[in-house]
Amino acid sequence: MARHGDFRFGLLSLLFLSFFGVAFVPARAAVKTYQFDVQVKNVSRLCHAKPIVTVNGMYPGPTIYAREGDRVIVNVTNHAQYNMSIHWHGLKQFRNGWADGPAYITQCPIKTGNSYTYDFNITGQRGTLWWHAHIFWLRATVYGAIVIMPQNGTSFPFPQPHMEANIILGEWWNTDVEELVKEGDKLGLPPKMSDAHTINGKPGPLFPCSEKHTYALEVEQGKTYLLRIINAALNDELFFAIAGHEMTVVEIDSVYTKPFATQALLIGPGQTTNVLVRAYQLPGRYFMAARPFMDVPIPIDNKTVTAILQYKGIPNTVMPVLPQLPAPSDTEFALNYIAKLKSLNTPQFPALVPLKVDRRLFFTIGLGRNPCSTCQNGTKLAASLNNVTFVMPKVALLQSHYFNIKGVFQTDFPERPPTPFNYTGAPLTANLKTSSGTRLTKIAYNSTVEIILQDTNLLTVESHPFHLHGYNFFVVGTGLGNFNSSKDPANFNLVDPPERNTVGVPTGGWTAIRFRADNPGVWFLHCHLELHTSWGLKTALVVEDGKGVDQSVLPPPKDLPPC
Repeated sequence: MARHGDFRFGLLSLLFLSFFGVAFVPARAAVKTYQFDVQVKNVSRLCHAKPIVTVNGMYPGPTIYAREGDRVIVNVTNHAQYNMSIHWHGLKQFRNGWADGPAYITQCPIKTGNSYTYDFNITGQRGTLWWHAHIFWLRATVYGAIVIMPQNGTSFPFPQPHMEANIILGEWWNTDVEELVKEGDKLGLPPKMSDAHTINGKPGPLFPCSEKHTYALEVEQGKTYLLRIINAALNDELFFAIAGHEMTVVEIDSVYTKPFATQALLIGPGQTTNVLVRAYQLPGRYFMAARPFMDVPIPIDNKTVTAILQYKGIPNTVMPVLPQLPAPSDTEFALNYIAKLKSLNTPQFPALVPLKVDRRLFFTIGLGRNPCSTCQNGTKLAASLNNVTFVMPKVALLQSHYFNIKGVFQTDFPERPPTPFNYTGAPLTANLKTSSGTRLTKIAYNSTVEIILQDTNLLTVESHPFHLHGYNFFVVGTGLGNFNSSKDPANFNLVDPPERNTVGVPTGGWTAIRFRADNPGVWFLHCHLELHTSWGLKTALVVEDGKGVDQSVLPPPKDLPPC
């Protein structure tokens, strides 16, 4: 919860301004202060009890509430046995990468018994984002919502809902996730898949021992509700639907969209989607449900998680109705749904798409096998961008950039794949060794950048949700097969493309994103499938300082965790 100190701070500020005769009318930014205690707590799901890492003993963790323009201060104290860092997913952190959170990228982790204060402003953003642990696989249980309301006096560009609710989709393992990952690494294999998906930390009544572990949302007939849906799952894109109820999509990744109605939606790990739902059905109980989308034969946890939309006055004895979710391999639904997502692009909320491109990058996404003496088959699975498997440094990249510490990283990341090939042709199973290194891409301040993310059939094709820290970007194009630089740009949407912070690269296809590099610092670019990130499917962009006084990275805070 925000502390009462916020109010005292506000009062003192007002008195100060009145005393010095500074008069202005605009809505005043508030300071929202939170205390996050990272602690281990015993939690029971699916007839299994185990200790999990939590924030303030909550699973999911507490929601951060703020308004556009507010300053947010979160003091994180680590009482757990693991090192910890928290990422505020989708917040741009202008010039302030120190508050971004990915371990060994912008900070070294918070060690056991230590604290670090994340202090940041919310500038030009409103909507639904989320926060999560950004070290090891700890975001399996360490995550929560960020709800940013519009500035005072500003309304939503859609009908005002009667009520709002957060719907956070996650994953649950019956055993210790960190131990599973260590075991998988030792054998060179993927760790065991999750035992259930969850909605607000609960798997729902289709699972054993889960009657009391079911989230229910009570609604009144005729009223409209805003659902803030977050995919906090580690490794699965998910379909989501509500039996008997249409959803109207109005926002993705905290950017308003042209509204459209849909029976189901697709949401990748790291993404958020806001929908309006009108309770227009006969009063009853209706399942909200989610299950994975996977259009290649890779083993996944494909069981359906459920929660309940319950009309007021209806007893719990009434059996809920299940929605019709798309089939797990319904590529056609997925592509059609993604094609409907467009920026609002109004005078108040314009889509400022870069039309001229200064820098073009082409990144291939691949899986590979590298030698491993301890592994089961003598090799371990690896993932790469342009055949580079990223090696995490021992000193945070932003620190080494800011203080000019030599030998931590190189800025020679290849702008193109070293050897062009038929990226999405027949599966390639030979010569799968990748190169390794802490190699970054240097970007000039305020230049416009286009990145083509191309899936490949190295071992197998697969969909990849890519997240860029420090920025939103415009998804100007996407397609199946190999990107054709002479034909495909003619079909780019440069008018109202969706603006996001996380985008799905389709299975055996490509996605084109554009953004203006106006936020100096070191910004992580990685697949948001935790499995692939841990295998090295990541890199970072070094955006150089500009010449202006407000165009350089701010100095680090005094309590920045040491390496």
